[in-house]
Amino acid sequence: MTVVALVLLSVAAVRAEEAPRKIVLVAGTTAKVDAMGHHDYLAGCECLRVLLNKTPGVTTVRVNEGWPEDVSVFDGAASVVFYTDGGGKQAFLSSPERTELVQQMVDRGVGIVMIHQAVDYPKEYADQAKSWLGGIYLAGESGRGHWPSNHVDFPEHPVTRGVTPWTIKDGWLNGLQFVDDKQGITPLVWSGKEYEESKAGIDQHIVGWTYDRPNGGRSFNFTGLDAHSAWELPGMRQLVLNGVLWSAGVDIPEAGAPSEISQDDLNAMLTPREPKKK
Repeated sequence: MTVVALVLLSVAAVRAEEAPRKIVLVAGTTAKVDAMGHHDYLAGCECLRVLLNKTPGVTTVRVNEGWPEDVSVFDGAASVVFYTDGGGKQAFLSSPERTELVQQMVDRGVGIVMIHQAVDYPKEYADQAKSWLGGIYLAGESGRGHWPSNHVDFPEHPVTRGVTPWTIKDGWLNGLQFVDDKQGITPLVWSGKEYEESKAGIDQHIVGWTYDRPNGGRSFNFTGLDAHSAWELPGMRQLVLNGVLWSAGVDIPEAGAPSEISQDDLNAMLTPREPKKK
């Protein structure tokens, strides 16, 4: 090989390494009538968009209403985040073509992130969804509800870098159904009604985890974030931000990715809505 060819290969390698990591944020439909901040998927994805853009080499695209009008938005994505309703209400389950498109992204090794109810799947999708995420909520076998939990210790993992303790009363999904032997699963956060501390080994209380998929792709999933106010907590915000970046193959700094955001900015992201009638 000539010197010129070697130089060209080196330049191409550097350019490939410098290519921005594209992260697509898919916000589910946010109800027009509800408590302010509850299931505000649009605001949550906007928060993530702002935070992700603080990391050099990352570009973001936000999609509203659960699915893009033009699916070419997924072209070149390093990771796709779904923050949406679950239980079969996910827009990507509304047609075989959409579900197949997600499957194709998984097969290509695209990062997949599911937040809150997006991990809840009908039984007929259970095996496929587990192959995407590593674990899912399954009606009749898993648990859900609102309770306080204190998160104080975290395993060593790139996603937990810079994560500080937090306490919250959140809406959780636990008792999840995982792939056999939890192969490729790394639990990160635990929460349960009868056990309010965060501690490794309580498998039925796993609410946040990573999944190194057999094809080399990465998935990060977190079942909290029932309300927009959860983004106010630095520890939770850091965990979710790191998780999304990790799923896209971005190196996480030892102190965690930049995650500062003001209360005013968080408030400005809220979707205007009418309160529920009592």
